[in-house]
Order: sequence, then C-alpha cells, then structure tokens
Amino acid sequence: MKTSIIIALRNLSRQKKRSFLLGGAIAFGIMIVSLINGFAGAFSVNVSRNMAYLLAGHIFIEGNEQDDNRETIRIIRDDSALLEALNASGIPVEHLSRRSVLSGDLIFEGKRQSVTIAGVDFQGESFLPDRLRLKEGSWDSLERRSLILNEKLAEQLNVQIGDRILVQNQTIYGQGNAGEYILTGISYDTGFLGQIFSYASLEYVNELLDIPAGQYVELDIMIDDIRKAELYANQLHNALSQAVQVFEREVMDEKGNITPFQAMIRQQLKDSWEGSKYRVTTVNNFMEQMQSLIQILDKASLVILIVLFAIVMVGITNTFRMIMFERIREIGTMRAVGIQAKAVSWLFLFEALFLALGGALVGIGSALLIMGGLSLINFGLDSPLSLFMNNGHLAFYLPAARAAVNVLIIMLLTLFAASFPARQAAKLSPAVALRTQN
Repeated sequence: MKTSIIIALRNLSRQKKRSFLLGGAIAFGIMIVSLINGFAGAFSVNVSRNMAYLLAGHIFIEGNEQDDNRETIRIIRDDSALLEALNASGIPVEHLSRRSVLSGDLIFEGKRQSVTIAGVDFQGESFLPDRLRLKEGSWDSLERRSLILNEKLAEQLNVQIGDRILVQNQTIYGQGNAGEYILTGISYDTGFLGQIFSYASLEYVNELLDIPAGQYVELDIMIDDIRKAELYANQLHNALSQAVQVFEREVMDEKGNITPFQAMIRQQLKDSWEGSKYRVTTVNNFMEQMQSLIQILDKASLVILIVLFAIVMVGITNTFRMIMFERIREIGTMRAVGIQAKAVSWLFLFEALFLALGGALVGIGSALLIMGGLSLINFGLDSPLSLFMNNGHLAFYLPAARAAVNVLIIMLLTLFAASFPARQAAKLSPAVALRTQN
C-alpha cells in the first residue's frame, strides 16, 4: 500500500500539465460551490440581524385582548408582569423597546399610498440612526409629528422635506381616524423591508391608534446572540406562562407540520379569552420566505456540484483510460515482478484520490481568499442590498462540516470515475502488456 502511494504521487508529478488541468477543474467546481454555500450560510444571519435592528429586537411580545364581538385588540396596558417574567427567564437583554404599529394611508395632493408606520421612541432607540441612514433630513430635527419615509415611498407620493402629509387609519378599536405628519426625513432604499416600514414618534402613533399614554402594542427585546433567539424565546415563553396568559409557540397544522407563526395566528382567531393574552415571536418568524430562498440556494449549489463533477468525471475517466494505455508496458513490468492486480488498481485510485484532494483544498482555499477579499469592500449602508450585508460589507459563512461534505462528495465521485480504467489496468495480463507497443 505504501509503495502504491509513493508511485501514485510520482506519477502525478511526472505529468504536471495533465495533473494541473484535472486538479484545476476540480478546484474550480469546489470554489464555485463553496462561494454559494458561504453566501447562503451568512445570508440568513445578515438579514435577521438587519431586520432585528429595524424591528428593534430579536424577540417580540405582543399583547392581545378581545372585545365583546371577539375582535382582537392589540395592546399592552401594563407590562410589569412581562418585565418580571423577562427577568426570571434569565435572558441576557441588550435593549428593550416599546413600539406601536399603525397601518393606514398617506395622502398628499391627491396621491395615496398604503404604509405601515412604526411608532418608536427616537431618544430611546439610539441604534436606529446607525441602521436607518437618511438621504435627506436630519435626526436632530425630529419632533412629535415627524415622519421618516423610504425614498421610494417619498418618490411615489412626490413629497419633500417639510411637506405636511395627511394620514388615515383605524384605531385599535376599528374606528376611523386621521392625522397629519410633517416629513422630516427620507431614508435610503434598503430593499423590500425598507419600503414596508416608515417611522414616527411613538406618542403620536399611539394618539392616532387611540392608545393611552404609557401603553403600547409590542415589547421588543434585543439579545446578545441572534442564533439563540429561538432558545431564549422558549425560555421567555415558559416564564410568561407562569404569570400571564400566552399563546402556544408550537402548534401542529393539519399536515402535522410545526409552523409556529401561522399556527399562533390561527389559534388567536379560534381562541376566546378574557383579559390580556400574549404572543411571543422572534425575528426568525419573519424569515420564512428567506429560509425558503436559502434552501433554494443550497439545492442549487448541490445541483451545480453534481453537474460540474459529472463533466469532470467524464474527463477523469477518459484521462485515466489514456494513462492506462500509456503505461501498459509499465503495468506489465510491475505485474511480472509480482505486484498483485489489486495493487495496480489501487495505484490508479490513489492517483485519482490525491488529485481530488489537492484540487478540493485549492478550491476551498481560493474560495476563502475570494470571500475575504469581497468582505473588505464597503458597499455602504445606503446600498439597496444592504439588508443582505453586514454593516455594508458582504459576509460569508462556510461551515467546516459543509466544506468537508463537499470534499467527500468530490473524492467519491473522482474515485468512481477512475475505478473503470483502474479495473481495466488490473485485469491486464503481464505477457500481453509487455508485448504491447505504446
């Protein structure tokens, strides 16, 4: 076995150009797949992190009441029990935010746009200006009726800084209401999420929703590690269930699948209760479509891997068949001096194995270098793709286990491709091989 390994390494060095081309093809395939895997690996974390900053948290507690007609009223009137449960849960909290959300229509000079306005405490949410970059206006000029719009919405309404915009909405009790905002800031377009949310003061949003002072709709919790959002949410849910009414987090749908967010909504529509009942969600619940996209990327990388190496396998098979014919007399000599057929077969397989391993390592190394180089480029937080980036930089995460699986797949495919000519070489009769002229 040791002799076969030494001869295999020697044979690879004898045909440097051929080895370089085959190894390069393997390296290129691994590099492409690793780049896709690396982007997909960081995609979810980047989007979740950026959404968490715009939504003001990783874990959310929403209050719900029912009126006499079993219509749901979204409100948190007293959060003392919630804060006690949060403290009892042991969750490391980095920041707490109290928000209310208004859905309505903005009207300006005959133009109308549906919007969702997040009512925030601009003084308390000091991290928001770092994530929501203003194209026009200033954070220092915010007042009670100030409104911050995405540049796409501002363009659709044809409004400018200082314009007064009418807003029509329904209160939490379903009654019509209207108010007036002053456009104080226009934020850069950061993708679909930036177009969903506009921002205004919590005080005035509550007034338009008919929510008394000191009350609000949602308690947002920012934690130290987004990857622990579900774990901490379950801890918080367990602590809350000891003190207040809460909706279950995991409920089976009719097919037996656990879909926490949709299941909680359905449960809320079916249930009847008195007083306040709370729902615990995480930023991951808003990521269902993103997770589907990540699964598509993973599947696409697997398809690309298979297609690339199906092509490479054909090249490897043909190349090793040529190598076998070139070395017929050499194989005959080896068999004549007593080397077994199995050892001849392993000679070819080891050569293919080292070729695959070398190409895979070069491919992964190249991918890591490219990832590192791309991550140094600052695209800015005002980029339309900033939602998918980490502070304006592309980010990649390639798990070691995923890279190892890719390498294993490549090595197995390469061995499979080389096995056919290897078996042919092993079956050669020494006498026939020695008589053959190359």
